Amino acid sequence: MSDRPNIVIFNPDQWRGDTLGYVGNPAAVTPNLDRMVQSDGVGFARAFCQNPVCTPSRCSFMTGWYPHTRGHRTMHYMLRQDEPVLLRTLKRQGYFVWWGGKNDLVPGQHGFEHCCHVKHRATEADFERWGCPRWTNREQALGRRGKPGEDTYYSFYRGRMELEHHDAPGIFGDGDWGHVLGACDLIRNRPDDRPMCIYLPLGFPHPPYVCEDPYYSLIDRAKVPPRAATPEGWAGKPALLKGIAEMQALDGWSEERWTELRATYYAMCARVDHQFGLVMDALREAGIYDETAVFFFADHGDFTGDYGLVEKTQNTFEDCLSRVPFVVKPPAGVPVMPRVTEALVELIDMPATVEAFTGVAPGHTHFGRPLLPVLSGETEEHRDAVFCEGGRIRGERQAMELPSTQRLGDASVSEYWPRIRLQQQDDGPEHTKAVMCRTDRYKYVRRLYESDELYDLGEDPQERVNRIDDPALAEVRDRLAERMLTWFFETGDVVPFDPDKR
Repeated sequence: MSDRPNIVIFNPDQWRGDTLGYVGNPAAVTPNLDRMVQSDGVGFARAFCQNPVCTPSRCSFMTGWYPHTRGHRTMHYMLRQDEPVLLRTLKRQGYFVWWGGKNDLVPGQHGFEHCCHVKHRATEADFERWGCPRWTNREQALGRRGKPGEDTYYSFYRGRMELEHHDAPGIFGDGDWGHVLGACDLIRNRPDDRPMCIYLPLGFPHPPYVCEDPYYSLIDRAKVPPRAATPEGWAGKPALLKGIAEMQALDGWSEERWTELRATYYAMCARVDHQFGLVMDALREAGIYDETAVFFFADHGDFTGDYGLVEKTQNTFEDCLSRVPFVVKPPAGVPVMPRVTEALVELIDMPATVEAFTGVAPGHTHFGRPLLPVLSGETEEHRDAVFCEGGRIRGERQAMELPSTQRLGDASVSEYWPRIRLQQQDDGPEHTKAVMCRTDRYKYVRRLYESDELYDLGEDPQERVNRIDDPALAEVRDRLAERMLTWFFETGDVVPFDPDKR
């Protein structure tokens, strides 16, 4: 086992793929990620998730399956006992698996023992030792939202986090900090000589949009790129977006307010980059950085003001939602050409690459492809198309997210209500099942109960003009529809490796 690399899977929540220095965003403060792609890793500028919300995306990248392969299209259907999980595979193969962060992956009723040795939870003593007493009053730390009827009520915006009794500069005693510092402790005091897999699914930069100093003040507001404008009358766009926009009621916001919201989100990303740097420093101090494979990626993106929206959706696939950061540093001995690549990749390529690094043979059919040829610089081509999917068919109550509101009483108090209320209506097209096929130049979206979408990303990178009925792109539309059909044929099911007796 000694020749197997350690694995670090650093997985922030809801980080959009353009909020990074290494892709050329002038406002992004991500020095640690930027340094990695310059020195010993590869940044994938066009990496895409397979579903634009948390649980389905995580179920996908931890199995190598697309969401449709086993029906993972809802926040309340996680990986069941008979389904493969990369963490469990590594545990069975002799890895010490340490999980520090959110779940959104395995059912809580089954526990975590089958997937990891440690499901980390920082104690009060840990926070005291780190010099940052744990914050237990969430409302005090995160700030108050607007009142019902105000144009901040569904905005998720809070701004600067106000801290008192704060003894450790740059460290706030929340769950993310607890897991990051706990991972650093583990690295410096590893329990034995087994190879480690450290899984860090953090909460930031998921809304609410709030951040503390020094990160809040790092962002130069003048450098924040402009938002994608709202299409006139929402023409050609899916009904879900218009419905959410009307409910969030942010159309009266000035550009100054939007810039401040976006800058706060950028600050949250800067904080995560700093935390990532601390974990990398711990690996170096322990003398195991070179022999460790590092994966940094988000589960999906965030509107952050694009189209006048905040948060995310379950069945629309704008690049701000479906494109995510993805950085891979291979272990020593695996050829790498540090750079930023334009190769099209999917998050399901992550487990295939872990398998290639570790020599672990998967016990199931999956659809990821190892990234080694791209990492080495042998090729800049990986996939001809990437896919993302979501939504539901009519009558599919189990995919309406009903448990999300049953525990709330008055569901309208939830900041997610503008989206969830439409997901729970069964007489409109808003939550229709939909699938994206994106190539280098074009994006095609097939929708079950409303108009399809087609965008020429070369001419319209903000996806504002739906050209599905444009005769000039009819050949492109038909070609992408055929490509999608082939993809469904290839990935529609999986046959178990263990045959039954007859």
